[in-house]
Amino acid sequence: MVCDSWKAKLDTYLDGELPSEEMRAFDTHVHSCSSCAADALTRVQTKRAIQVAGRRFTLSAEFRKRMQERIAPQRQRRFRPGWMLAAVAVAILVVGTLTSAYLANRSGRDQVFSEIADLHVAALASSSRVDVVSSDRHTVKPWFQGKIPFAFDLPEVQNSEFSLLGGRMTYLGQTPGAHLIYAVRKHEISVFVFQEGAIRGRWDENSAVTKKLSFNMATWSQGGLRYFVVGDTNTADINNLAKLFKTTSS
Repeated sequence: MVCDSWKAKLDTYLDGELPSEEMRAFDTHVHSCSSCAADALTRVQTKRAIQVAGRRFTLSAEFRKRMQERIAPQRQRRFRPGWMLAAVAVAILVVGTLTSAYLANRSGRDQVFSEIADLHVAALASSSRVDVVSSDRHTVKPWFQGKIPFAFDLPEVQNSEFSLLGGRMTYLGQTPGAHLIYAVRKHEISVFVFQEGAIRGRWDENSAVTKKLSFNMATWSQGGLRYFVVGDTNTADINNLAKLFKTTSS
């Protein structure tokens, strides 16, 4: 079939692992092919469902504590080689716990970045990318009132290289948020806004720009909200749009 060659690379596309030129070609094809768009959306939803299911079986703190108590040797009153082994075991356990905490924190951030990228791809693959279609921020912003539990500001982009296409509600896990889509040249950029306290994980910097596979992404916290800007355009475009939001929200 005509789409077989596209669908053979669909998973690679959804993971953002194709070269930039192929990513743009895939974006164009998905927007014009309802079959590939539906297939892409189904695979993204399946991927996210698997990720959610995997998080349900994270070891609890109570279980970890019980296991530590079982393997920890009892204290010896006198100095013996066994005491030294126990001390080494405790040291290893402490280092392991700290390492696990660090990796869990980093894994949490990476998981959020991955889910944000999935939301961006899913929106581009959807036949109805936005629920409110407008280039006027005074139309888009009020549309979110009563739909999400917070308010946010949108920048004026009339005299910039960006244009607002519209917005939609979205969810990061069970957390509701706003999803805005902007265009710059032939690229589309997603801006996600969530309540900071509802986003799991800790963030080492107030603002960070990262390369997540084939997407550039910026994130920062401001006014109790967590912002994400993601797209396959260059880092300068991502930073410039992020700067407009930061200036408007300050």
